[in-house]
Amino acid sequence: MSIHNEDLHVALDDDRIETIEHVVAEVEDDIHHGKVSDDVSHVLALRLEAAGVSLPPEAVDDLAEAIESDVSL
Repeated sequence: MSIHNEDLHVALDDDRIETIEHVVAEVEDDIHHGKVSDDVSHVLALRLEAAGVSLPPEAVDDLAEAIESDVSL
C-alpha cells in the first residue's frame, strides 16, 4: 500500500512514511497468516507506537480500514 501525507492527516517526512508502510505491510502479512485476532486499528496503533510513529487516531483508523479493504480483496 502506498501512503501519502494527505492520507495521514499530518505532514511527515519520507522516513516516517517508509516506516508506516513497513508496519502496514507487516500487519497485512500477519492478517493473511491468521496472526491478528484483535481489532486492526488497535494492532496498528500499537505497532506504530512501537516503531516510534505517532499518528492521530483518525489516521490510524483510516489506515486500518485501508488494510482491511486490501486484505479482503
